[in-house]
Amino acid sequence: MKTPTLLHCADDFAAQAAAFLRPEIAQAVTRHAICRLALAGGNTPRAIHGQLVETGRDLPWDRVQITFGDERGVPPDHADSNYRMARESLLDRVPIPAGNVFRIEGESEPEAAARRYEARLAAVAARFGEPRYVHELLLLGVGEDGHTASLFPGSPALDETARSVLPTLGPKPPPQRITMTFPLLNAARHVCFLVAGSDKRGVVEQILAGDERYPAARVRAARITWLLGWAA
Repeated sequence: MKTPTLLHCADDFAAQAAAFLRPEIAQAVTRHAICRLALAGGNTPRAIHGQLVETGRDLPWDRVQITFGDERGVPPDHADSNYRMARESLLDRVPIPAGNVFRIEGESEPEAAARRYEARLAAVAARFGEPRYVHELLLLGVGEDGHTASLFPGSPALDETARSVLPTLGPKPPPQRITMTFPLLNAARHVCFLVAGSDKRGVVEQILAGDERYPAARVRAARITWLLGWAA
């Protein structure tokens, strides 16, 4: 793993993040004929999605395949659904074919939903001749406790070495989650962390120092970029 790149986006986090992501998406399509893009959950991506809609009209959206780093155990129309947030802020506003959006079934029994999602990704990987699905670009957030996706401190999912997707539990409601695991996250060509609030500066510094008490410190993809919402 190379040393992570730190980009400080203190002026307008959403606009600067979108400006960074646009060419990454376009270049992935140029290099690989597709951009397999994993979206992050939570609130931070919403404004970035809005900027991508406004400034990324010329992107090859028909060649973008969407996955989700995690999902909460709720139906797709629920206010807590990561899919709903992405649909409202991005997916319904750009010309991505419906078949290119791989939704995690948060409303289903968690183990069954995790295995179905894992199988869907594995089928695509097999067509590419890959041992595991490879994202060209994978977006992640970081919680105040250092979690990423739905990989929380102390979770048994942190020690998974074979499965790509697992059911897990979070400390806040809704507790039931389905998450990508480290083997899948670390198979990505490029992971980009989106951290808007300076209130997370302390935990990010500890993650960057390699403190593995924080799950985000265990993401070791080939290329990692941190987009940070504070000045250097």
